[in-house]
Amino acid sequence: MRLRPSSVSRSLLVGALALTSVLTAAPSAPAAVDTESAGGCLDPAVTGTVEEQRLDNGIAGGSSVPAEILARSGFDKQVALFGKLLCAMPNPKAAEVLVRVQGEALWKTATYRAQHPQTAPALPSTDDRGLYWARISMALALRQWQPRFALGTAERDALIRSLEYSSRGINSTRFSPGVRKIVVTGFDPFTLDADIRIGNPSGANALSLDGQRWKINGTTYEIQTVVFPVRYTDFDEDMVENALAPHYRPGPQHADLVMTASQGRVGIFDLEVFNGRRRSVSSIGDNNNLWGGGTVNAPVVSPSMPPGPEWLTTSLPTARMSLADVAPFRTRVNTSVLEIPAGETLPVRRPLGPTAGSIASEGAGGGYLSNEVAYRNTLQRDLVDPLMPAGHLHVPVLQFDTTNTTAITDPTYESNRDAIVTGAHAILHAALS
Repeated sequence: MRLRPSSVSRSLLVGALALTSVLTAAPSAPAAVDTESAGGCLDPAVTGTVEEQRLDNGIAGGSSVPAEILARSGFDKQVALFGKLLCAMPNPKAAEVLVRVQGEALWKTATYRAQHPQTAPALPSTDDRGLYWARISMALALRQWQPRFALGTAERDALIRSLEYSSRGINSTRFSPGVRKIVVTGFDPFTLDADIRIGNPSGANALSLDGQRWKINGTTYEIQTVVFPVRYTDFDEDMVENALAPHYRPGPQHADLVMTASQGRVGIFDLEVFNGRRRSVSSIGDNNNLWGGGTVNAPVVSPSMPPGPEWLTTSLPTARMSLADVAPFRTRVNTSVLEIPAGETLPVRRPLGPTAGSIASEGAGGGYLSNEVAYRNTLQRDLVDPLMPAGHLHVPVLQFDTTNTTAITDPTYESNRDAIVTGAHAILHAALS
């Protein structure tokens, strides 16, 4: 089932009515800022995070790539509206409602856009980058916002957290009754310092699936999706558990399959079999240029990780999934891990999986957040519902044409992304067959 324009309109109307009730329920303080323009209450002297500072980045000193992506995807209008509405907020309660409503509107707009054709010069429907840069822009606006009322650090942080959860689908993974329930996740773009233009096909896949209904062999499946940040801090603050645990617990939102996904290797879909408990990547930071703290010789565990074993195993039907047609790519059931064997100090590659008593240096999906989301997902399975089919899919790396070093898109990039999304759909379809 695809979200119809009327569905989006009804959702936004409900949010707007809630916001209106708050705005009219309490008297506003005297205006202390200019509310006539989007920037009237924003202080540009307030520095954003490393991630937010990339908003002005271009190629070789050129104009802002994020600004071009926002304009060509239409999300620049939502960013501008959000800034204007912030300046009009009379009290903290109104601000809370505004942020939640606008975050959910951003997510709904992104998923609707992803499932409906776009007309050039707009970016294609499967382009995930507009959502990412819109969220980053709105988070920076919240950070720079100078409201007409007192707003403490904790309150501002809570608003930013609300924006993150509502604009990532976490607040809206609510299933309809009478269907089989599927949860699929993706990730934001990353390695943006290497190429500010890049997107993440796992995120594009998630946007393309949210709210969809598939009928397979007489059974109706409803799919709800989430897109996670590439940031260690959010994982340390239990975002994965907050998003997925409700779908492992008994009740009307209990899922029938949970598949996390991320971008992995060139030219291949990897069905990752073994998930390691620890972080070990030291060659790349997250989107705020923070490192996980571990190395392959000395992997570390997230400070918020619940108790669990060194290794967990997928329970997805990987043999069946590996038979899906994903041309021009190929699919592999990946069992290779890097472990520190029991009683030893140096890591050893094990092509067929870990040995007893070893320490996890790299899961089949590596030692970065891809492996960690897979581990946190399958740990929730083991803690709450051991019979749940759950596991991780690495989709192929999304690549530009080799001759394109400046343009934000090209035919190769677009066909590559479309083929990855189509292949990911085929793999999920095979899992449900």
